[in-house]
Amino acid sequence: MSAPLYQLKAEFFKTLGHPVRIRVLELLSEREHAVSEMLSEIGVEPAHLSQQLAVLRRANLVVTRREGSGVYYSLANTQVAELLRVARTILSGVLAGQAELLADLRAADPDRP
Repeated sequence: MSAPLYQLKAEFFKTLGHPVRIRVLELLSEREHAVSEMLSEIGVEPAHLSQQLAVLRRANLVVTRREGSGVYYSLANTQVAELLRVARTILSGVLAGQAELLADLRAADPDRP
């Protein structure tokens, strides 16, 4: 019997639950990137980036192509870019709400920084 959809969704979001993987997906949302380009953009050790790219490949979120000695990555599905945009919108709303709450708290107690 196959796993319930909610369990598959949880596994999907676990895959997204690493800052390096999110940054890779953000870069690939813009365009295809060579591994060397991503290294300079993300600023992690090559072995760490390779490990995170492998996780994204296993999850079928990215695809690769070889050109000479270079390996290029792109999104397997453009909807991943849309998901990242939606997440940004949600976070912007959450942070705006927190900023309003902080302002209200400071206004209620002006002696507090």
